[in-house]
Amino acid sequence: MTLDERPAPPTDPYAEAERRRAARALVRTPLLHADGHADDLALVRRHQRELVPMFADGLGYRLVVEPTLAHLVKTGLHPDATRGLRRRNGRPFTPRRYALLALTLAALTRARRQVMVDELVAGVRSAAADAGVEIDLDGITDRRALHSALTALVDLGVLTERDGDLEHWAERHTESLLDVHRDRLAVLVAAPLSTCRTPEDVLTVMEVPSAAGGARIAVRRHLLERPVLSTEELSEEQAGWWRRNREREREWFARWFGLELEIRAEGALALDRDGELTDLTFPGAGSARHFALLLLGELTEAARGQDHDGASGAWTPVATSTARSAADRVFRTWRRGLRKAHQADPDALWAEALGILAATGLVRDEGATLLVHAAAARYAPRPELVTTAGPAGERSLFEEDA
Repeated sequence: MTLDERPAPPTDPYAEAERRRAARALVRTPLLHADGHADDLALVRRHQRELVPMFADGLGYRLVVEPTLAHLVKTGLHPDATRGLRRRNGRPFTPRRYALLALTLAALTRARRQVMVDELVAGVRSAAADAGVEIDLDGITDRRALHSALTALVDLGVLTERDGDLEHWAERHTESLLDVHRDRLAVLVAAPLSTCRTPEDVLTVMEVPSAAGGARIAVRRHLLERPVLSTEELSEEQAGWWRRNREREREWFARWFGLELEIRAEGALALDRDGELTDLTFPGAGSARHFALLLLGELTEAARGQDHDGASGAWTPVATSTARSAADRVFRTWRRGLRKAHQADPDALWAEALGILAATGLVRDEGATLLVHAAAARYAPRPELVTTAGPAGERSLFEEDA
């Protein structure tokens, strides 16, 4: 028997399970540190020899592992407004808050390991002056924006409140002593910024060279970060790679991340049965989410009545006026089960529900038309949905499992 003919060594199921847990932890929380994620960090450090090349070759991501932290650097992602930072009240960061966050990071690079909030404010003023950005930290608007930046850095573990009352700093001018974790600060910014002069420069330096994996990396990233994949949205090269390799991708996603790929005519879904890897639960709890789920059933019913060619695309147009009429029917039927605020303002409820469906990637708002994705049929509370034959007899995403 030659060396090439020797059977592969048996795999250790326990080690594979640990590697999978470590990879999932990094996808869920890209910055792991010893204070808040000791167990996950220990797993990443234990299996870094396998994880570093897997993320590099499989997804084009750089994994930084140090004694006290692990950071999955997701360079090369396209701009995506649906996955931005959020304040503690759930509202998204505004451009002003992002500006104050960037200025705070600049100020922290010059700060001591322990700093009072008022000292940090002075550093932010100096950084703003250097950058030519006008700020008014005596006014409540910019103070609240800076407070959002500080609490975001606390949540990330870059700052730790040692003493004081940071929670009420914006309104009450309370003082607080902060610990600055310089090791975490050093890895937080993914792109080398020394040569950047504009926002476009930042996006350019973060791009992955085409030789780094091409179609494979693009498709895998899409499924991992936005788990509804439509083949019509892929380039010709990506679509060709997907057709040739999609069956093998089932094993890759299952092995490294515990995800199930559901492959259909229009594309694929990446399913996480444990529900740990999503940052957006749907339908989830709450009046607006329940309304969105019921509305999705109406939109799916309207979409199945259209001329939908399963071989040509995953999106079906539904007139916005038709969708709004459906929303009004749902509202009249289920009004008594909604929150009082939603009962009193159906227009606000419609806008909120539409935003939820757009964030999930199941609906696109094109103005006079809504585009409904075939995968919406999996979530719509309807027992019978149309079956559309795809190429080579493949099942459509519109076809519901028994």
